[in-house]
Amino acid sequence: MSGLKRVFTYLFLIIATIVSIFPFLWMIVSATNKSVDVTKGRLLPGSHLFDNVSKLLDSVDIVPALMNSAKISIATTIFSLLIASLAGYGFEIFRSKSKDVVFNILLLSMMIPFAALMVPLFRMFGTISQEVPYIGIDTLAAAALPTITTAFLIFFFRQSTKMFSRDILEAGRMDGLSELGVFFRIYVPTMKTTYAAAAIITFMNSWNNYLWPLVVLQSPEKQTIPLLISTLGSSYAPDYGVIMTVIVIATLPVTLIFFIMQRHFVAGMMGSIK
Repeated sequence: MSGLKRVFTYLFLIIATIVSIFPFLWMIVSATNKSVDVTKGRLLPGSHLFDNVSKLLDSVDIVPALMNSAKISIATTIFSLLIASLAGYGFEIFRSKSKDVVFNILLLSMMIPFAALMVPLFRMFGTISQEVPYIGIDTLAAAALPTITTAFLIFFFRQSTKMFSRDILEAGRMDGLSELGVFFRIYVPTMKTTYAAAAIITFMNSWNNYLWPLVVLQSPEKQTIPLLISTLGSSYAPDYGVIMTVIVIATLPVTLIFFIMQRHFVAGMMGSIK
C-alpha cells in the first residue's frame, strides 16, 4: 500500500511540475518562432530568435524601459526592506496594546484593493507636482513611492522577529549598543534569510507592477518594461514572436535574482533564522 501511495505521490508531483513549467517553456519556445507559428500553438523551437530580437530593437527602445524598471524596483526594494524591518522590529520588540491596535489597523488596510486608491493617489501626486515636481506625476519617484512598504511586508518581518533571540538583544544592549546599533549590527545580520525572502518578493512585485505606472507615467521615455510589453501587444498587428522575446528578456532579472537567493528565500519563508 505504501508503494502504491508513493507512486501516486510522485505522479502528482510530476503533473504539478509539468503544469508549472510548461508556460515558461512555451514562452521560450515561442520567442524562437514567427508570429504565425505562435498563434498556431507551435511547441517546437524555431530558428527566428535573432530575427525577433532584431525586430524588437528596430521597433522599440527596450534599454530605457529596462533601466526605468530597474531604478524603480531597486529603490523600492531597498527602502521597503529598511522601513518594513524597522516597523516589524518595533512592533514586536516594543510590544504594547496601543501598538497592537495600530498593527491591526495596518492589517485591515490589506483588504482595500489598490484600484480603489488610485484616484486619491493620482490627485495627491497631481497636487504635489505643483510644489515638488521631481516626485509628482510622470516621475519614477511617483511610481515607486506608493509601493514602498506594504502591510504584508511589515507583518512578515514582525512574525519573523518573534523568533529573534531576546538574549542576543539584551547582550547587545549590555555591551553599550544603542537601539539602532542593536538593529543594524545584530538584528539585520541575524535575519538575513528573512531579508532575502522579502527582497525577492518586493523586487518581483515592483518589477511586474503595471497598473499604477500605467496611470502615473505619461511620457514614453518613462515607461517601464510591463508598459512596453502592453504597448507591443496593443498594436494593430502584434508580432507575437517579438512579444514573447521581450517577455523572456523581462523575466530574466527576476529569475536570476531568485536562483541566486533561492536557499535564503526558502529559509526565510519557512521562518528559520541563522
